[in-house]
Parts: sequence; C-alpha cells; structure tokens
Amino acid sequence: MKRLATILLVLSLTGCASVMSLIPSFWDDNQSARITDVRLHIEQIDCEQPQLPQALKIQSDILWFELYSNSKGARQTDVVRLVTPMQESVDDWVKRSREGQGSKGYCEIKKKLLQAQAKSAASAILGRF
Repeated sequence: MKRLATILLVLSLTGCASVMSLIPSFWDDNQSARITDVRLHIEQIDCEQPQLPQALKIQSDILWFELYSNSKGARQTDVVRLVTPMQESVDDWVKRSREGQGSKGYCEIKKKLLQAQAKSAASAILGRF
C-alpha cells in the first residue's frame, strides 16, 4: 500500500509539473517594451555602417529580455523560447562580425531574417493577456 501511495504521489507531482509548462505566461510591461526595442533596433540596421556595434546592441537587448524573463521564474519559458531563434541568429552575426565586416548582402539577409523572427516574437508577447 505504501508503495502504491508513493507511485501515485510521484505521478501526480510529475503531472503538475508538465501542466505548468503548458500554461502561458501573462502580460508584462517590461517584456513588451524590450521586445519592441529589439524590433526597433532591427528595423534601424544600416548595412552600409559597421555591423558589429549594431549586432551587439541587439544581442544586449535580447540578453536583457532573457535574463529578466528567467529571473521572473519558470512560468516564463514560453517567452524565452520565442526569442531563442533571434538570439541564435544575432550570436552568429556577432561572431562573424568580430572576425571581419560581413558583406552587405549577408547583412541584408540577416536583417530580413531578424525582422521576421522579431515580428513573430513581438506578436506573441504583445498578444498575451
């Protein structure tokens, strides 16, 4: 009987943990403002100018968003997952820009990719209740 009670307890706790990951996070003014800042900085990318400072600014904004969200707790995993593709794209851009100025074509492709990723993330983040 004790064994059955232990098994039921473990299963119920595991079930609660998996249900919590399905519940979306709620509206947050700071996250909403920062994702808008990220979109603004992406829109302002000028591929004629040095790319590293522009990439670092966006990387810093995304890092702030991630650290803030993680500091709020486990219920923020949904929004962190939304910005992860952007973070990977920007990290790659920063790495490449540190090695040398990328081509204008590379920058324009990166900008279009980041615009699409940021628009999708912002739509989801700003659309919460």
